[in-house]
Parts: sequence; C-alpha cells; structure tokens
Amino acid sequence: MAAMEKIKERMQALRQEADNAVERAEIAESKNKSYEQELLRKDQEILSLQTKLSVLDAELEKTEAKLAEAKLAQDEGEQSKSTNESLTRKIQMLEEELDVAEKNVKDTVEKLRQVDVKAEHFERQVQRLEQERDAFERKYEELEEKHKASKAELDELMASMNDI
Repeated sequence: MAAMEKIKERMQALRQEADNAVERAEIAESKNKSYEQELLRKDQEILSLQTKLSVLDAELEKTEAKLAEAKLAQDEGEQSKSTNESLTRKIQMLEEELDVAEKNVKDTVEKLRQVDVKAEHFERQVQRLEQERDAFERKYEELEEKHKASKAELDELMASMNDI
C-alpha cells in the first residue's frame, strides 16, 4: 500500500508540474501576443509617420517651387514698386512656410527614428520571448513524456498487482 501511495504522490507531483508548465507557457504566449500587438501598433505608427513625411516632402517641393517662382517674378518684376513690395511679402511668407515645413520634416524624421529604435527593441523582446516559449514547450514535452512513462509504469504496476 505504501508503494501505491508513493506512486499516487508521484503522479500528483507530475500533474502539478505539468499544470505549472502549461500555465507558464500560457502566460508567455499571452505576453508574446501583447508584444506582437504593440509591434503592430508601432508599425502602423511608422506607416502613419512615413505618410506624413511624404506629404511634408511634397509640401516642401511645392513651397520650394513657389519660392523659386516668386524669386524669378521678383527679378523680372522690378518695374513697379508696388509689385516689388507685393512679391517681397510673398517671398517672406513662402520662406516662413519653408521654415515651418523643414522643421516639420526634421521633427517627423526624428519621431520616425525613435519609432524605429522602439520597433527594434520590441523585435528583440519578441525574439527573447519566442526563445523562452520554445524552452517552455520543450520542458512541457519532456514533462509530458515523463508523465506518460510514469503512467505506463503505474499501469504495469496495477496490472501486476491485479495478477497477484
């Protein structure tokens, strides 16, 4: 009877170990999913910033084209003082717009760089978590095999006890 109790205790301990391993694997998978969601959110943010950068680049090109046109018009339009003053104001406005657009481009590039760094960080975390998950899965498989071996051993013992 004492051997039977030991086997039952051993079986209970193996079940507890297997349950614990499954619980840790589920927690790791949950963390992995949240990191993947965060990575997707960061990817969407990167795409948004890239789109904004494209728009700002287009605005910058338009503004530079307007500035070039205004400067050409200024060179050609020195015939009258009022026209010249008007063009000068327009050039100043375009240069201010250009400054604002350049600042926006710089800010956007910096944000994109920061998002890139964060994305790399999350990728490393995801890789680490995947490695941990793989280790948990291997440990779970080992425990599962031990469990099966113990169960087979128990079944053999039960069969031999029934034969007695």
